[in-house]
Amino acid sequence: MTDFGSDSFGSNSDSSKTDKELQQFLMVEKQKAQFNAQIHEFNDFCWDKCVDKPSSKLDSKTETCLVNCVDRFIDVSLLITNRFAQLLQKHG
Repeated sequence: MTDFGSDSFGSNSDSSKTDKELQQFLMVEKQKAQFNAQIHEFNDFCWDKCVDKPSSKLDSKTETCLVNCVDRFIDVSLLITNRFAQLLQKHG
């Protein structure tokens, strides 16, 4: 009969190491997905706000609008995130 104990598939420490690596991998992938979602949100919001009519290249007014829009969007997102963190610490 085959023994399927820890010796057959590695030690418990190897399993623990694999679990930690998997958790870290999943965390990195989640962060990538959140980053991509944020980029899409920037694009949707700022495109609608700044681009009147698409053309072959951006004029300086549109480019400035897009840069300012993304900067403000990031500022507000960080402000909200920091405020929620403060509230969680205060009530947690």
